[in-house]
Amino acid sequence: MDNFTLTVQRSQPGQESLPSRAEFSVPVIAESMSVLDAMLWARANEDPSLAFRCACRVGMCGSCGVRINGREGLACKTLVSTELEYGGPTIEVEPLRHLPVVRDLVTDPGNFYRRLTDVVPNFQPVDLDAAPVAIAPGSPERMTINPHRECIYCGLCYSACSMAGEDREFLGPAAFNRVFALVSDSRDDAGAERLNAVDGSSGIWSCHTIFECTAVCPKGVPITLAIQGLKRKHFFRKMKSLFRLGRGS
Repeated sequence: MDNFTLTVQRSQPGQESLPSRAEFSVPVIAESMSVLDAMLWARANEDPSLAFRCACRVGMCGSCGVRINGREGLACKTLVSTELEYGGPTIEVEPLRHLPVVRDLVTDPGNFYRRLTDVVPNFQPVDLDAAPVAIAPGSPERMTINPHRECIYCGLCYSACSMAGEDREFLGPAAFNRVFALVSDSRDDAGAERLNAVDGSSGIWSCHTIFECTAVCPKGVPITLAIQGLKRKHFFRKMKSLFRLGRGS
């Protein structure tokens, strides 16, 4: 059974010194072994104080989001064999960026979730008393919305976004994606409020369209397309407003 080196960034609460690195010699147990499996082995066999989050282990909860060899990913969905094939004999695991580190690989996602609440992320129906309305599965509206409903709010896109590191108030890719899904839904009644929320200095216009958020999304959500879609919606809304003013004059 071959071993590989798992390097994990370590930090302790209350310590002001720079984070350290811990190395573990981990056996490759199976071809399907994930980076999360390696982390669990290291904690069970080498150091029980190693701190990280995990829950579902099937890529649905998003709690095991980390940086693996410098790239954001879910530890449960990243295979050891793939990382060793392309990255060499060492796998380095670090916490997500742009979020305070609580301990080791555990980060505080508070700011990430606060940015989501800023854009009114809950569906607000046009008529509370009306019967539920279904959007036909094959309709253009449904085809527009569906890809953007797969977000699991793991925070990988937020970590990969350079603007999130520059501006703590930047709403971030996940918030923009949620807004696009809602404003594209004809049953929702808060579209104008949401479009106004993403129109500020920390909104969509600060996006540099580098596609990093889309590249790291574990669910394949086309986040950058959502941001571009919001910009188009703003443009057409502004043009309609100017057209009405022109006709009124």
